[in-house]
Amino acid sequence: MHSIQDVHKEPPILSVAQLSIQHQQQVLVNQLSFQLHAGETLAIVGESGSGKSISSLALLGLLPASLTVTGQVYLDGQSILGFKPEQFRAIRGQKMAMIFQEPMTALNPLHRVEKIIGETLLLQGLSKQQTRARIIQLLDDVGIPSPEDKLRRYPHELSGGQRQRVMIAMALALDPDILIADEPTTALDVTLQAQILDLLQSLQRSRNMAMILISHDLNLVRRYANQVVVMNQGVVVEQGDVTEIFTHPKQAYTQNLLNHDFGAAIEVHDTDAILTLTQLAVKFPIKQGLLNRVKDYVVAVKPLNLSLAQGQSIGIVGESGSGKTSLALAISRLIASEGEIVLLGTDLNQCNEKQLRPLRAEFQMVFQDSFSSLNPRLNVEQTIGEGLALKAYTQAEISQRIDAALQQVELPLSFRLRYPYELSGGQRQRVALARALILQPKLLILDEPTSALDRTTQRAIVQLLRGLQQQHRISYLFISHDLQVVKALCQKVLVLRHAQVMEFQSTEQLFLNPQTEYTQQLIAASQYR
Repeated sequence: MHSIQDVHKEPPILSVAQLSIQHQQQVLVNQLSFQLHAGETLAIVGESGSGKSISSLALLGLLPASLTVTGQVYLDGQSILGFKPEQFRAIRGQKMAMIFQEPMTALNPLHRVEKIIGETLLLQGLSKQQTRARIIQLLDDVGIPSPEDKLRRYPHELSGGQRQRVMIAMALALDPDILIADEPTTALDVTLQAQILDLLQSLQRSRNMAMILISHDLNLVRRYANQVVVMNQGVVVEQGDVTEIFTHPKQAYTQNLLNHDFGAAIEVHDTDAILTLTQLAVKFPIKQGLLNRVKDYVVAVKPLNLSLAQGQSIGIVGESGSGKTSLALAISRLIASEGEIVLLGTDLNQCNEKQLRPLRAEFQMVFQDSFSSLNPRLNVEQTIGEGLALKAYTQAEISQRIDAALQQVELPLSFRLRYPYELSGGQRQRVALARALILQPKLLILDEPTSALDRTTQRAIVQLLRGLQQQHRISYLFISHDLQVVKALCQKVLVLRHAQVMEFQSTEQLFLNPQTEYTQQLIAASQYR
């Protein structure tokens, strides 16, 4: 466990008293109070919709005018809640800065790294030369290797961990006194999570900066926070010193957040293979020059063999960039690959698009980010029923199947007319699952379907997937960086690193006797979660 910095109890840098946020008659946050001192970390923990993020947005004056905010917020002894927009602008970045949950949406896709970080510095009156030097220093501080090379990169040219580091550098550019980190590690693998949080902690120490860490993962904050506020549906259910909360949680809700028992994977007896991969490999061409000729290749997946039985789950684990998603996209024939992909006796790599189309109903993919994988213009009914348009069903049959799919994923039928933005993260993921299940596939490829969800919702999705597997004998290829979730769902685990198979064995054996040092590190990193 990391030793937490002793905090000198001088006057608090931030004092929040009776903060309440309301939308018409609905109370979103009810009387939140806390104090934060320089160098201290306060964690706000709770499930999706508990009021964690909107509380922090209220501190920065970033809430829409339709919300009513009451209470008191004092920053360095000055009341800031009634500030005008231009007064808040003077605070943002300099006094208080925020790292948002999803860097891909928070970083401007049209701007290069140099402009993204340097914008605020130029507005402060620094010259171009001073700004560039400061950006390179910041990138170096956040642990990005060869920072000069990254200046001209766009966000899409960076890995998930690098994007998160760029956002941290952007937040630190004006040396804020308080850093608000909203789920800063949600979509990162366990090794990267530890790196990012260790980085934030070391930056905090070197700058004596206060930090508000927003998370849905209580076991993760245990290593990094001094005090914890546990929220549920806008209400503070428990608050206090981190050690006290963890050793003597008083409320059942807190105890439930600490419970990480996801149950065990179901037993599957030997059955016929529905998917066989033989020497499957993925590589991307590197093109250069005026004629765009292929100069070299980036190997995303080195040749591998795999066999998946009916009703079985295989977990595919590894850190970012290990080749997990490339493998899933290759099996789905969404990117080109070499080798054989034999599904239900047919080699998909030998099929053209026309031959492939009828087979696509047999295998479906559920993506990591349900928000971007669902069409915002289609409601739940249209989203789920989209795939059925290719089949000769009557409108009544389609409606019946949509109802059945909603019931399968445990969503109320009243959700049919809702749009993605009206759903929580867990509900959107269930809609994505219903869309895949309505075609009654034999194989489901799930790419990090639980990574952005809180622990309680993760547990519910895992139980749902396990029940569906038992009932319909669906086979899963389950991609995840969370070994605890994989353990609860998969009978076998394939470990990938740098595009190569490190090991492939039964889940039980993998945890009892990991064959490689890398797998040992992954298991160790997942233990604190």
